[in-house]
Amino acid sequence: MDSVVVGKRDLKAAGILVSIIYSSSECCVPIYRLSRHRGQLGLPDDLKLAVFIRRYPNIFVESSFLDSGGSPVPCFGLSSEALKIHREEVEILWKNRFELRDRLCRLLMLTRDWMLPLQTIDQLKWDLGLPYDYQHSFVMNHPERFSFVRLPDDRVGLKLLFWDDKLAISELQKNASRQQQEEDIKNGTFAFPVSFTRGFGLKRKSMEWLKEWQKLPYTSPYTDASHLDIRTDISEKRKHPLVKIREEFASLLKKGLLDRSRGVYKKSIDANLVGEVRKEVCIAEKSSLFNS
Repeated sequence: MDSVVVGKRDLKAAGILVSIIYSSSECCVPIYRLSRHRGQLGLPDDLKLAVFIRRYPNIFVESSFLDSGGSPVPCFGLSSEALKIHREEVEILWKNRFELRDRLCRLLMLTRDWMLPLQTIDQLKWDLGLPYDYQHSFVMNHPERFSFVRLPDDRVGLKLLFWDDKLAISELQKNASRQQQEEDIKNGTFAFPVSFTRGFGLKRKSMEWLKEWQKLPYTSPYTDASHLDIRTDISEKRKHPLVKIREEFASLLKKGLLDRSRGVYKKSIDANLVGEVRKEVCIAEKSSLFNS
């Protein structure tokens, strides 16, 4: 598991650095300018940025210049292979722009006011599959769907302008026809996928309760559940972490991760990305902007 997490972390950090260098007006960017973006990379504090970049000579090309004191300053550009693959990624993002638009719409539809701070989206943009400069290269191309707004705390947020019923279908509902019995689908009692690690199991009484709990009516995360009595099991099923937004939110991030795994830097960084979304899901569940 540690190797998977490190692999994803390195892939994400390298991808962000490539986007920063690619969007720069200079072919090589000094290390001190790249260091300004360190907070976005998620690298350990004790790992120097230059050391990390030098791990991947197939992606980054190093040069240097002398500062006013005569000391060499490292600069980093992109290899020809990295440039080629990044351009391919940009093209793929463009071809799939409507799928990405819908993915972002569904994320905002999970929130109370169809709105999130840009700061929150920035933390998730990589895993959602959004381009690095999504605010300009992506959001601005869909003025009929999104609008930048000023939040009460003076931050800038992104707001969804209208609700799309076609998108308000959870992944569990989409998958139900393939995984569950026709009677359960008809009654709307969709069961959530539950699996246990090897060697772990529940007592018989707990298993019986789980089976009965799974038979309770399913409430979509896109549905207003304010009318539910908080004292009932149905409300509990709605409020359970697996039910609330975890499954739906994880599915949005997983799609973005799978897109990334087919993309840029897999040739230089070996990373198994499938399912590594727990951290982002936890961040979202703790956000007061998501429905409770």
